[in-house]
Amino acid sequence: MATNLQIDDKLIQKAVKLGGHKTKKSAVTEALEEYVNHLEQRKILSLFGTVEIDSGYDYKKQRARA
Repeated sequence: MATNLQIDDKLIQKAVKLGGHKTKKSAVTEALEEYVNHLEQRKILSLFGTVEIDSGYDYKKQRARA
């Protein structure tokens, strides 16, 4: 899908140079991938403290073969 964006040219050139990218597209794609990963990680972090832990659970017992 073609998209027209007005991105600060100095910023995109800096991203291309620092990231070692050959094209503006590859720099923007990597930046978007990292942004999405960051948001997904933040979502996971919000789950901390919401899961109940069974202190009596014996994970080693689950490894034992019957």
